[in-house]
Amino acid sequence: MFTLAAAAWILAAIAMAALWFWHLRIRNAGVVDAGWALLVAGLAVFYANVGDGAWTRRSAIGWMMGSWGARLGVYILWDRVFGRPEDPRYQAMRREWGDRANTEFFWFFQKQALAAVFFSLPALVASLNPAPMLSPLEIAACALWIAGFAGEATADRQLLRFKKNPENRGHTCQRGLWRYSRHPNYFFEWVMWVACGLFASASPWGWLALACPAAMLYFLFSVTGIPPAEAQALRSRGNEYREYQRTTSVFVPWFPKRG
Repeated sequence: MFTLAAAAWILAAIAMAALWFWHLRIRNAGVVDAGWALLVAGLAVFYANVGDGAWTRRSAIGWMMGSWGARLGVYILWDRVFGRPEDPRYQAMRREWGDRANTEFFWFFQKQALAAVFFSLPALVASLNPAPMLSPLEIAACALWIAGFAGEATADRQLLRFKKNPENRGHTCQRGLWRYSRHPNYFFEWVMWVACGLFASASPWGWLALACPAAMLYFLFSVTGIPPAEAQALRSRGNEYREYQRTTSVFVPWFPKRG
């Protein structure tokens, strides 16, 4: 297991270094977000192909994490990178670092490589489990993952359709799933990580993989997810977004408040 993890880290470091060179050319550090998702997916597929566990289990976790990362990575490239200005978060980091920005971004990209290795842990553990049959827990986790994937894809599609309409510029999407949660994409993202953690927990050493959904929840609520997204929304949409905050659940989809 440790040999595979070390090989994954080397591959991830090389991939992120290449992505850093690309970011210098297009001057958009947002590629790291797409690269991270695609890298986690690639590592999961790598483990599924080289692991010596049962084929059914390796295939299941490879498809789950591979399709998640491929869809999310392509969506981020389309929505935030190609022909788009750099995300305000990275613009702020670039201003703060000044002349050191390119060097600091290199190490930032390398930290994302380490994060990708960590978040690929469910695939690593599950791909080494030789048990021939999927357990009831693993089957239930697959069903939960399908629900999460469908939810996140739906939320992203609804938001993209809303943003494509010029009349909606400067306004807040409150349609579909966005009527019931301010961040339904993040919620269903976390549901998928819970599913992957539960799937891996049925394998030896699988309890380690439960750290992934726990860490994802922490990052969403405290670091890179909800706080900067809400701060930017308040700056750009003001009182409309404050009213949205007052009436709408921040994370778990629920009926909006009235009055």
